[in-house]
Amino acid sequence: PLSPFPFPLSLFPFPLTLNKKMTNNPNNKHRVGELRPSQIMFTYGIGAVADLPNLSVIVMGLDEWNTRNTRVLSEDRLLAAVRQELGDQVKQLLSTPLAHDNDDFFNPLDENNQIGLPVAPFPTWLVCPKCRLLAPIESGLFELKTNPYRPNETRYVHTNCPKSKKPPTVIPSRFLVACENGHLDNFPWLYFVHRGNTNCQGPLRLSEHGVSGATTDIMVHCDGCDVSPRPLSDAFGESGKKNLPKCRARHPHLRTFEDKCDRQMITLLLGASNSWFSISLSALSIPTATGKLEKLVEQYWRDLSDVEDQNELKSTFKLLGKRGEMQDLAQYPLEEVWQAIAQKKQGEKPNPQDLKTPEWEVFSTSNPQINNKEFQIRQVAPPQNYEKYFTQTVLLEKVREVRALIGFTRIQSPGDFTDVGEIPSQYRGPISRKPPEWIPATEVNGEGIFLQFNETVLQKWEKQPQIVKQENIVKNAHKDWLNARNLDPDTIQFRGIRYLLIHSFAHALMRQLALECGYSAASLRERIYSQPPEAENGPQAGLLIYTAASDSEGTLGGLVNLGSNPQTLGYHIAQALTDMELCASDPLCAEHQPDKISLHMAACHACLFSPETSCEAGNKFLDRSLLVPTLKTNDLAFFNI
Repeated sequence: PLSPFPFPLSLFPFPLTLNKKMTNNPNNKHRVGELRPSQIMFTYGIGAVADLPNLSVIVMGLDEWNTRNTRVLSEDRLLAAVRQELGDQVKQLLSTPLAHDNDDFFNPLDENNQIGLPVAPFPTWLVCPKCRLLAPIESGLFELKTNPYRPNETRYVHTNCPKSKKPPTVIPSRFLVACENGHLDNFPWLYFVHRGNTNCQGPLRLSEHGVSGATTDIMVHCDGCDVSPRPLSDAFGESGKKNLPKCRARHPHLRTFEDKCDRQMITLLLGASNSWFSISLSALSIPTATGKLEKLVEQYWRDLSDVEDQNELKSTFKLLGKRGEMQDLAQYPLEEVWQAIAQKKQGEKPNPQDLKTPEWEVFSTSNPQINNKEFQIRQVAPPQNYEKYFTQTVLLEKVREVRALIGFTRIQSPGDFTDVGEIPSQYRGPISRKPPEWIPATEVNGEGIFLQFNETVLQKWEKQPQIVKQENIVKNAHKDWLNARNLDPDTIQFRGIRYLLIHSFAHALMRQLALECGYSAASLRERIYSQPPEAENGPQAGLLIYTAASDSEGTLGGLVNLGSNPQTLGYHIAQALTDMELCASDPLCAEHQPDKISLHMAACHACLFSPETSCEAGNKFLDRSLLVPTLKTNDLAFFNI
């Protein structure tokens, strides 16, 4: 029988610019919009569908990226972790391509302005808003219209629409199909309306009979045969499992199909939040050197990491000296500098399995001798009135974070897993056809506040019978959650009750700090350090709240200013905890129990939930009853012991 997808996979790419200028690109490539570099990590990364004003496009794989105008981001610990996940063939982390700003006359045909990410139209089935014709781009019924100076006007039009004198702009079909194995495809329109494979090629029409947009009001018609129209509601839920074919194992961002897929297609709406989840790794750039020369070598390691001998080092000094760089390092004898570089290269390799433990050791010891131009910490007294619960406060006046995109998932969120390494390989969507030799990454410069919990008080709280009982409730719910998603509970570790406590406190404090520090809630991010006493590297109990903005907003200084005064920080902690006692959704919020659908307890959007980019666990493992008494419980609160 004929395939329900009769059209070829050939699509021409659209570079999607990342800079402020929007240009045209010859050779059938056109500028269609712009993205922020941070969106490549969290929202519109490789394999994700971006909804533009008149187009819907998918970001293509690394095989089609142009690495011109990128730069190497040096972070050894992160690169080691990436190699652990993707293989030793990964050589470097590269920034996203950015065009240089040019205030002179802007020429859209200038080769220097043809910088961007390759994207392709997806879904390829389009709908005419006038005659309701439903057809793919490959049918030739739609014509592409471009404007070199106004990329946002790039669109497809129905040139021979019988119900409009002027060719109307067509819109993408708002239905897709995907599966949990990371595959994505056009909705099988011909298969769906004909109740199976067919030789009929339409034409098809999509009609809506209501104003609500409900799937029961949307009908698919075939004008090429006498088959009866079919409502889109038959493609969702249990009906969809019976009425849709098996997954074709398609990766449109790679222009490939895998050998097979045993999953059932799931219908998604265009722009659905579960159509793409990023799998990323991040690391903070923490220095380890204490000597002055070693600190300078570490500071300039981006330029020195590829130096192979003293002659090349001398050339590097000469080149960068003309630009006024490395003058402080060039004052040392060449032999001593080369010896420091060689020692750093021969030093102990970073542990790819654990990115947080080295950071915890730096923050918990808070040694100011390791400070450099990119990393500066300062220890202050614990928050006033909370000295019992926290042993110290560490201010990160300068910090750099590097984040690398290593894959993605669909339907199933990576937040369901304790660690990236626990995500099954079949769930991971690839970012290139071949094993990648480089990985896209972004860096963020900002500030933060680190709070270290009192381990003695914390262990005393953990051993209370009611806390042990609460931990077992969440642990059993976590098993049910995993079983409902066909995941093995024996291989995915439960995070523990101390993680729930620290995580819930981090969310409560972030909400309070966002009101006072001058940053938006989405510009703050958490980093939880939690290990039980029996852990190999010893116990950990702390949290870092830091800025996650990729522009000047990340270094305003407002966050550090709130933590520098113990009295001020103590006030904000008290205010954050007070706000957690009562939720606008109580008593429903306070009485909520974790289950296989929602893996949190007393938490909701009105109290503890944070923006998706701020939380490292996808707003799971939250419970404000562990912080303060609530309407339901008053014997679990850590800050009442």
